[in-house]
Amino acid sequence: MGMGAYLAVARGSANPPRFIHLIYKGKNPKEKVALVGKGLTFDSGGLNIKPGDYMRWMKADKSGACAVLGIFKALGELKPEGIEVHGIIAAAENMPDGKSYRPDDILTAKNGVTIEVGNTDAEGRLTLADALCYASEQNPDLIIDMATLTGACVVALGEYTAGVMGNNQKAINEVLETSKKTGEWMWQLPFNDMLREDIKPPNADVYNIGKSRYGGAITAGLFLEKFVPEKTPWVHIDIAGPAHTTSGWYYHPKGGTGFPVRTITTLLLKKSEN
Repeated sequence: MGMGAYLAVARGSANPPRFIHLIYKGKNPKEKVALVGKGLTFDSGGLNIKPGDYMRWMKADKSGACAVLGIFKALGELKPEGIEVHGIIAAAENMPDGKSYRPDDILTAKNGVTIEVGNTDAEGRLTLADALCYASEQNPDLIIDMATLTGACVVALGEYTAGVMGNNQKAINEVLETSKKTGEWMWQLPFNDMLREDIKPPNADVYNIGKSRYGGAITAGLFLEKFVPEKTPWVHIDIAGPAHTTSGWYYHPKGGTGFPVRTITTLLLKKSEN
């Protein structure tokens, strides 16, 4: 299927990858939505291995994928009639091995975009690249991805708030307004052309990291933008902060919080009724 970015991340693990495509279709769908969840079942950092303190809780790097599964569980129980939903998960494990992908490798994603690898610990966006390409091929009216993508987002917004980006302001506003009702805190981060320059490499179409650590959550979102057609409304939710907690807060439990299952399920129910 040409998923060169996804398979590069997966090849260092003894556990083979699994690409998951779920479909919920109501009796009278008025809109088709694709949900993409980052599914790194464990992230060691690959050859750019994480320090020990940063490798703890990396089983939670699949939180976006788990959120997609949680949303589908809700859809199966609530049975909204006016919506078709596709759940897409590129599940893999990022491990160091003799077969692992390397810094400076050039990868080719499903849509033909070439990627120069600056760091193997920026792997989630590589798996999402091919998942977003695949999601786009389903011809949805809207794509929403959710991912524990960057520590930079946690630095910017803290541990309790997700960063929201995308290519369509109306779709972004829908997500943000819904989140105010569900109590899942979100805040929009701005795309800009100067940061687009930061992910232009000399040897490929795009870098998988920015030239510096500044604006890292935004450059990650701008990377993902390369794998969604301009005509397709797309929202990216960086849930690196609120997806997992060691203490819990408000109604969020200790451990995996399920963020943003409430917001996206509520949004889908609203779309089904309109």
